[in-house]
Amino acid sequence: MEIAPGKIVDVVDGGLMVFVPYGDLEKIIKRQYNEVQVGLPDGRRISPEQRRKAYALMREIGEFYGYEQSEIKDVMKHDFVANHLKQLQRELFSLSDCDVTTAKEFISYLIDFILRNDIPTRVPLASLADDVDRYMYSCLMRRKCCICGQKADIHHWTRIGMGANRKTIIHEGMPLEPLCRVHHTECHTMAQEEFDERYHIKSIKATKEICKTLGLKCEPD
Repeated sequence: MEIAPGKIVDVVDGGLMVFVPYGDLEKIIKRQYNEVQVGLPDGRRISPEQRRKAYALMREIGEFYGYEQSEIKDVMKHDFVANHLKQLQRELFSLSDCDVTTAKEFISYLIDFILRNDIPTRVPLASLADDVDRYMYSCLMRRKCCICGQKADIHHWTRIGMGANRKTIIHEGMPLEPLCRVHHTECHTMAQEEFDERYHIKSIKATKEICKTLGLKCEPD
């Protein structure tokens, strides 16, 4: 696929008007160009807070595997670019001046890597997450406490009354949080909103995919 730069020249109802300067009419005809993929780069630059989070996460990974900071940065950036970016985005980036969206996706990639490989961290991952929804989803799917990383119970954000049979309740659509026994118990000693604010977390509504992965009852297909 050939990549040609262009500019957004107008915003219309339901879409964008893009102009791509291209002078090789013969190539257009020969290659039968009739569809395009448009990349929309984020015009904002990485924030100091995002940069701090990315380096803190890479430091945790590097120390676990015995890599120097510069080594683990190269390894993680190359894997992220090769395997986790869309085709139009696949170019090496710098944490000194990349865009906000790339930084956000890279931070989420690092957190997913830590969760997937059971890497212990000194700093709670929730405090380093740039995309809290994605972080909560990753913890929920892996049954890891979103506060400390230990094995988690599934906490129902909307409290279920005593005597309710949790095996027969339809969980699909219910807001959930993955909490270890210690934090689950703590949660029940205070208002839910107070607990979420204390640890900077939020609930995730259970989708059919989440229910099936966690063995929770959902609506029939």
